[in-house]
Amino acid sequence: MHDIRLIRDNPDAFDAALARRGVEPSAAAILELDRARREVTTRMQEAQGRRNDASKQIGQAMAQGDKDRAEALKAEVAGLKQTLPELETGERELGAQLNDLLARLPNLPAEDVPPGEDESANVEVAQWGEQREFAFQPKEHADLGPALGLDFETGAEISGARFTFLRGQMARLQRALGQFMLDRQSGANGYVECAPPLLVRDEAVFGTGQLPKFAEDLFRTTDGRWLIPTAEVSLTNAVRDRIIDDLSQPIRMTALTPCFRSEAGAAGKDTRGFIRQHQFEKVELISICRPDDWQAEHEHMVRSAEGILEVLGLPYRRMLLCAGDMGATAKKTFDLEVWLPGQGAWREISSISWCGDYQARRMNARYRPEDAKGTEFVHTLNGSGLAVGRTLVAILENYQNEDGSVDIPGPLHHYMGGITRLS
Repeated sequence: MHDIRLIRDNPDAFDAALARRGVEPSAAAILELDRARREVTTRMQEAQGRRNDASKQIGQAMAQGDKDRAEALKAEVAGLKQTLPELETGERELGAQLNDLLARLPNLPAEDVPPGEDESANVEVAQWGEQREFAFQPKEHADLGPALGLDFETGAEISGARFTFLRGQMARLQRALGQFMLDRQSGANGYVECAPPLLVRDEAVFGTGQLPKFAEDLFRTTDGRWLIPTAEVSLTNAVRDRIIDDLSQPIRMTALTPCFRSEAGAAGKDTRGFIRQHQFEKVELISICRPDDWQAEHEHMVRSAEGILEVLGLPYRRMLLCAGDMGATAKKTFDLEVWLPGQGAWREISSISWCGDYQARRMNARYRPEDAKGTEFVHTLNGSGLAVGRTLVAILENYQNEDGSVDIPGPLHHYMGGITRLS
């Protein structure tokens, strides 16, 4: 959600920022609705004031014996009582139209976000690790995984496309990865472990920006709740409609949850393998902070995700996304892409975004600055620390052996009960 005052003050700058995201100019339509709503509000307030004054004057006229004036005032009050509901309805309808228009527009990109329409314009910021040289032709995980317990056929038979059935040591590896990541984020990196709901109401997915525009990307239950596409929804909404008295330290939360996505916009993409699923597990990172703290918090979140890849020995690169490739709620996003030797390609494994006060306005999440009378909206950040399934894929492809077995990175041995190799 956008601050209407900023649009009033500089509509051209607002439209220019939207244009960087490929969105048509909207300031004129917003300001016309805003003008009409404020005009109706003024008329309503004037009518309320006149009704109150006339009501007082009726008593005065009756006390003075001026019945004609009293009757005229009564008629005026009666007319105002009929007019006011119409004005109130008009104000509500115009306000709803204005809010709906504002809610459908994406966040404005930060000034240092590069221009561009798609991933081809993203900028590589840094790269870590050395790509392994194989003495044999490395396989893709979709070819390597079935013999090790990555059962695509059974998953599809039970649930349809983009579902996978994990068996034995492969299921153990997925569990080990999730627990390892959660322990590291809630330990060394200072995030509070949470176990949030997986089903949420309309206002929760509106607050984090999935509604109203991206409903087709979600799964909905028969009673009107939504399956979370990421724990970002549940965790961020923990501060919904709250005023935080002390935000001198950021509020950091993490959770390992199943995530559910319809992948409506991904028809034909990654139909093979474990990369893009309707149901998957992810460790989510969330931070709620003051406006002045977002840069340090963004870097902390990125490093928290990168640290997992480094400990596991998985080569990756950090990418600064261009304006046209960012998610709708983000002002600035770094993607981490892991190297997959079987595919011979870099693939996204984490996306870490600063959202400014965009989500906070939708949630009415505020804090009380020190030595200030009023309140301000918080800033929100979110990221993956990491996507469990994609990390599993990266391990399969980077640690595979010629005989089809896969070595388990050392930090996971404890979580695997001493198992050091999938075979």
